Amino acid sequence: MATAVFRWIAESLQENLQISGLTLKSFLVFCTAFLLANFLLKRPKNLPPYPAGHVPVLGHLLALGRALHLKLTAWRQQYGDVFTVRMGMEDMVVLNGYTAVKDALVDRSELFASRPPNYLFDLAFGNRKEIVAESWGTEFKQRKKFAAAALKNLGMKIGTGSIEENIREEASFLRNRIAENEEQPFDIAHDVTVSVSNIICFMVFGKRYDYEDETFRELTEAVLKVFAEIGAGQIISVFPLLRFVPGVNKASNSVSEQLAKILKVLKEEMARHRETLDRENPRDFLDFCLLELEQQKKVEGLTEESAIYMAQDVFFGGVDTATNTLLWSLLYMTLNPDIQDKVQDELDAVVGESLPTLSHRSRLPYANACLLEVMRIRTLAPVAVPHATTEMVKVGEYDLPKGTRVLPNLYSLHMDPAYWPDPDRFDPERFLDAEGNVINKPESFMPFSGGRRVCLGEQLARMELFLFFSALLQSFTFKTPEGAPPPNTDGILGLTLSPHPFKLCAIPR
Repeated sequence: MATAVFRWIAESLQENLQISGLTLKSFLVFCTAFLLANFLLKRPKNLPPYPAGHVPVLGHLLALGRALHLKLTAWRQQYGDVFTVRMGMEDMVVLNGYTAVKDALVDRSELFASRPPNYLFDLAFGNRKEIVAESWGTEFKQRKKFAAAALKNLGMKIGTGSIEENIREEASFLRNRIAENEEQPFDIAHDVTVSVSNIICFMVFGKRYDYEDETFRELTEAVLKVFAEIGAGQIISVFPLLRFVPGVNKASNSVSEQLAKILKVLKEEMARHRETLDRENPRDFLDFCLLELEQQKKVEGLTEESAIYMAQDVFFGGVDTATNTLLWSLLYMTLNPDIQDKVQDELDAVVGESLPTLSHRSRLPYANACLLEVMRIRTLAPVAVPHATTEMVKVGEYDLPKGTRVLPNLYSLHMDPAYWPDPDRFDPERFLDAEGNVINKPESFMPFSGGRRVCLGEQLARMELFLFFSALLQSFTFKTPEGAPPPNTDGILGLTLSPHPFKLCAIPR
């Protein structure tokens, strides 16, 4: 009987945590290694309760499965807005719903602004030498302030000096690229990835790449693989020693391999920039980093390694987020042709034949509402990057010691029927008031997280999404290929939620 139970757990690990080559024998060794520690560790007093389904050593890993955001949201119905999940040997407090998440991320932001250790995440983001994974403190504040100022100088703003024209030019390239498919079914993911990534490449490296550039293809594919493997390899982050176990360590090996490719390009670019640096006229993010390395005015103790990892942070954020949101928007347009027609009617009336600009945004409320609804129904980061408390915090009746891991479930905000009736239905009019104006900051809507850890590139992402989406809908009608089933809307959860591969037809208007 016991052997059968262990075999079931081993098989569940293979299925839910994507571990290959895990035998019953190796699983028993794994359990033996951690079981004693599991019993010796004492749980802090007065943490929120556990849901049912946790097992020794593994905690709730098997019960959570692959669709983490769905399980946490389902547990909310049974256990309330605040509960604790056991991730291997560690407790993690989950916050669900607008009231609990806003209280932590916005109202008491500094108390929840740190980051807990996470092996794969720290590996991917420079082992706390950059911004995203850095703990709360002076170094984080200085680095984020420096990066935000540099990006603003490079055009992440509205008005004079904006990067808007570069985005519009890239949108034009993308339209021409799509037209080459001549209404035949094609997978648009690569072309969208190149176009969106070129914006952040221009800001970080000072150049754009062609669609067929092999170095750029490898670079963007490496970024996407890193994001996918971090999600798939959660067992390594929970038990870092497993990175030494053959078969089990596939995700960590893949992340290391892809990071080596990315860092190689970044180091080569840094060397090239050093040779051509004009100290009076910095061209891009790497130039700003080089100047700071010389001057040491804004970021104490900045090293070249930290500067490269900061540049990687900016590049990572610029590749994945806007790309997947734009792909989701096109997918939902194919599924809702009546909504697509309304967007196009609005574009025809307001923009005409010229390429859309940011000045049109206020006069295109329905197009904006579509993008907001995409960000709601398919939250790019359905569970936020884990936070950690910076001191003892009280949440309701519970006590969270300093350093407690906290997981905000953003999906629970965006699919809450109390704020979003019939939440599974795609309906842009949720974001329009009675006069037809956009509701930009509704309650229970935080697609870019919030507070001290809000997404650094939010403004750039919003600019890109509007300009690309409006330019594409102005030029094409997107349809599911004749005879093909509707695209899958479940998504693939890695570090972010990306659509399953799908094909569409782009019909010129």
